[in-house]
Amino acid sequence: MDFTPTEEQAAVQELAARIFGDLSTHERLAAAGTGTDAELWKALCGAGLVAAVEEVGLLGLVLALEEQGRTTAQVPFAASCVYGVLALTTHGTAEQRGRLLPALRDGTAVVTGAFPARAGRVRATGDGELSGVVPLVPWLRDATHVLVPDTDHALWLVRVADAGAEPLETTAPWSAGRLALDRAPAERVGGAAAYGDVLATARTAFAGLQAGVCAGSLARAVHHTTTREQFGRPLSTNQGVLLRAADAYMDTEAIRVTAYEAAWRRDEGLRYGTHALTAAWWASEAGTRVVHAGQHLHGGLGADVEHPVHRHFLWGRQLDAYLGCGSELLAELGELIVAERTSIGGTAGAAGAAGAAGAEAAGRRSAGAEGGEVAGRAEQVAGAEGVAMTGKEGVGA
Repeated sequence: MDFTPTEEQAAVQELAARIFGDLSTHERLAAAGTGTDAELWKALCGAGLVAAVEEVGLLGLVLALEEQGRTTAQVPFAASCVYGVLALTTHGTAEQRGRLLPALRDGTAVVTGAFPARAGRVRATGDGELSGVVPLVPWLRDATHVLVPDTDHALWLVRVADAGAEPLETTAPWSAGRLALDRAPAERVGGAAAYGDVLATARTAFAGLQAGVCAGSLARAVHHTTTREQFGRPLSTNQGVLLRAADAYMDTEAIRVTAYEAAWRRDEGLRYGTHALTAAWWASEAGTRVVHAGQHLHGGLGADVEHPVHRHFLWGRQLDAYLGCGSELLAELGELIVAERTSIGGTAGAAGAAGAAGAEAAGRRSAGAEGGEVAGRAEQVAGAEGVAMTGKEGVGA
């Protein structure tokens, strides 16, 4: 594994940090209320950050999303890149890419995702029409298109203008809405493996966003405890404060490194379903601990809903809910690990049988040893690649 950013990825991260740092200030966020900052979104697209995702891959996107999370910038950056740019680049047809990607690059079109796929929620007919209701879709109020999985995990792209969208407020200001589909026309995106790939990509990307949210919360807590004094000395000199901050730092690093690993594996063409689940679990469980710690280390100020650190707390809790309950994520991860071991056992058994057949033709002892060696190599390769990308219940399980 090598998480060292390429020159292009480092440039994207640096540019994202500069734009988010300059425009996503506390004052601008307060003025935006619960809506999207249209000027910031225009600046991001104008700088080519959305278009750059096609070149820098998922790891480059994760690096940029970290910078968004640090400032809790209110733009549909993650959703449009995951459910739009990366999904169409990987699974769209040449016609779909040519028709939709230019508008996604310049920000005139925004795609969000009606994930997770729930049984009985959205049904598709043979005429390419969708019916059903998705109770909450993030950034739906900003979107021109929605990527919708049906009950069979087939992916469909729907124009928001052809569906019903009702505004909803969430914990974090994500311009969310309720999606109602009544024989809405839709176009198919990708094949049978598309849903699992988009799901794992979303889990990884939003884990990267959570890493930034946690890093921003911790940075504010460090600044507060080192500048505020109690009994004639900084709060940061108290052992309890130091230990709490150290635990939050380790949790943040765990979220970051697991997101990096999953993103790197996808960009390298390796299987990464279990790695995306691991990143999502850390982002959900550890992310909650970090934003709580950031708020608590501010003392009474952390309870002020107008204080900047409270925004990190809200974002952290919203991402926790979106990624899913930790116990459910672990249950799904366990099922994938069992499936992986079963698959490896089947591969080894088949190789052993081939070795036995060869032994009858060229000597049982030598061919049997060769068959065992082949089985061992097959197990090593399968173990190195992991398990197939999959997802049972969407971004959050």
